[in-house]
Amino acid sequence: MARIVETDTAPLEKREVDPVTLDLVENGLRNARYEMDEVLFRTALSPGIREQHDEFPLIADPSGKMVVGQFGLSIPDFLAGFDGDIGEGDVLLTSDPYACGAAISHANDWLVVLPIFVGGRVVGWASMFGHMSDVGGKTPSSMPTDAKTIYEEGVVIPPFKLYAAGKRNEDALRIILNQVRVPDWNRADLGGLVAACRTAAKRVTEMCARFGVDTYLSALDALLQRNYDAMKTLLHVVFEEGRTLSFTDYICDDGVGYGPYELKLSLTRTGDRVHLDFTGSSPQAIGPVNYYLNENLARMFFGIYMITVADPQILWNDGFYPLVDVTIPDGSYWKPKHPAALNARNHGIGRVFDLFGGLLGQTNPALLNAAGFSSSPHFMYSGNYSGGDRKGEWFQLYSIGFGGIPGRPLGDGPDGHSLWPSFVNIPCEFLESYYPLRIEKWETVADTGGAGLHRGGNGVDVAYRFLEPGTIAIHDDRWLTYPWGVNGGTPGARGRKWIDRASGEREVLPSKCHDVPVRPGDVLHFVTWGGSGWGDPLERDPALVAKEVRRGLVSSEGAQRYGVVVTGSGEVDDAATAARRDELRATRPAELPVFDMGPGLEEILARCEEETGLPAPTRPVWT
Repeated sequence: MARIVETDTAPLEKREVDPVTLDLVENGLRNARYEMDEVLFRTALSPGIREQHDEFPLIADPSGKMVVGQFGLSIPDFLAGFDGDIGEGDVLLTSDPYACGAAISHANDWLVVLPIFVGGRVVGWASMFGHMSDVGGKTPSSMPTDAKTIYEEGVVIPPFKLYAAGKRNEDALRIILNQVRVPDWNRADLGGLVAACRTAAKRVTEMCARFGVDTYLSALDALLQRNYDAMKTLLHVVFEEGRTLSFTDYICDDGVGYGPYELKLSLTRTGDRVHLDFTGSSPQAIGPVNYYLNENLARMFFGIYMITVADPQILWNDGFYPLVDVTIPDGSYWKPKHPAALNARNHGIGRVFDLFGGLLGQTNPALLNAAGFSSSPHFMYSGNYSGGDRKGEWFQLYSIGFGGIPGRPLGDGPDGHSLWPSFVNIPCEFLESYYPLRIEKWETVADTGGAGLHRGGNGVDVAYRFLEPGTIAIHDDRWLTYPWGVNGGTPGARGRKWIDRASGEREVLPSKCHDVPVRPGDVLHFVTWGGSGWGDPLERDPALVAKEVRRGLVSSEGAQRYGVVVTGSGEVDDAATAARRDELRATRPAELPVFDMGPGLEEILARCEEETGLPAPTRPVWT
């Protein structure tokens, strides 16, 4: 357990904070959190952080409770795993999920934690982690899809002081950077993380100087209490006393031939508290798709759905945590035992959102979201230039793919979008300028979004033509199971990957693979999955369906799913449409299902190779 060294331990005075001051502190923290992002984006070198923004900031109170931030990390769990003194000027670093209680979830995430001191007293913490594009290991980008232990995934940094009393540990940094393939990227990205945390510390100390430490910390307490009060009310409004809700979804495979992994979540409210229970989920994966889920992060994901949906204007924080109990079985997919591999945990992180959506939506199906692009799939390409001025020079690309967002109560899901709201695409111009490839195609795939009153967003087909020999790696999911539709909406399409070789052959790729050789002229098609539909497709405006046919978002054949017949000129055939809709209504149940999961699991497995060109995985079992 960390020991905080403070020279001022005098009791603080609790202050009443007026609404104007509270609003100023709240917005000051919000602005400081976004300033952390901007500092990092302007100093990082890796495209994953600089261009796509794969990083997550946080500002906390003295106990480590988050008062503003983005998804991820838990300072109390980090501090519980750090054995040593922490004083003014210290900056701590780790990339070991097992040593910090899963405050981070794989070794590519480098976590920086910085205490904020004012007058010899800790008034808070600034923290940030970013995904390093490479941390060593046996394959470029450090995410081997066949890894079975964390030791195969690159350098794993135990919690230590990167800076002690303001002085950087150059020897330790040199050892760490000696393990990675592009040390300049890691050095710049890490420096950006530290600079971002120092920026947050500066803004906090400025607020303490402006309002006084007593008032500032009392304002934090008020912000945390507001979330506690909001959650306490919401739990009584949304969940029936004593009723248990459950929902199950899947990770398709683990990269080494096992799957699908069943992910189950149950919720029960008793009095003012709820219990989140992950019992019933599959055992830990043999391959690297395990998601080591910290209990505090499970609370955080729950709060994202509850508080931000109910009142998105308030500053979401950790204040409600005492109202949420969490059970995660040891040895399960959600809490694997050391040294289980973790590098592909991004699929589990995304599926948490589907689980909470399916679970919480049961209390009010009208507000239920469908399942969508619940992952951040990765594409990696690396090698050495074979000729020209750059002959022998190493190149390495790590990028995140986008897909279809689900249909929602208020409208359609966007096409080709990220799961994470702050992520952005790497521009084609950037890719073609800095890497030996050309983007032959970057377009949405018609009909991949599920049909519904509100259409699911389409997936995208990104076609990469390679100009240099090298190897590629892919991390994706939803190639086997379907993203589910709701309230009569249909599932979205599954993802697919293949290479059209320069020789004319086509090679179907699994959703998780690495060290796949490519040659100049080969073209990879990276097709992501679509979001699912919301509501009855036969209630969708036929004119809107016809417009989407003209725009290439829905095909003429796909319009039939909505009972819409489109003429050769792209207009609605009203008579044929009315007849088609009557025909479809007569052949379906009078009451549409709340959830449409697609074909059953046994049917999917039986037809796997025929439909996907890939062998069916083997079901995992507890031992």
